[in-house]
Amino acid sequence: METRVQKAVGLHQSGCNCAQAVLCAYGDLFGLDEKQAYKIAEGFGSGMGGMGETCGAVAAAFMLIGLKNSNGAIGDKATRPDTYEQVRELAGAFKEEAGSVICRELKGTTGLPVYPCSKCIETAARLFENHLKSIG
Repeated sequence: METRVQKAVGLHQSGCNCAQAVLCAYGDLFGLDEKQAYKIAEGFGSGMGGMGETCGAVAAAFMLIGLKNSNGAIGDKATRPDTYEQVRELAGAFKEEAGSVICRELKGTTGLPVYPCSKCIETAARLFENHLKSIG
């Protein structure tokens, strides 16, 4: 049986960008069908629309944290501090493994070792999955 982490990597190999791969692999857990997830995440690939900023796979994991944690009540900020904390924790764990959350740094364009997109997707998906298990 294919794991969701493997599904995310496979989606990338099939043509999804990094953000789409992660969001599509987990979106159904939060009521998103694959087409919705694909469309939502499209602008987040290659470091936010190809700008080399925050890794799209990481950004998708952040979106998933929001889907899991937010109460969805417009204007209600009650869940925001906890969501932000969870995002910072996942970002810290990703940075500890990969060395950065910045796409251009992960791609090695700043002199740091290369951390390929497939590895970013695998790492972000695995960290999100571990996060889900830890919060129940």
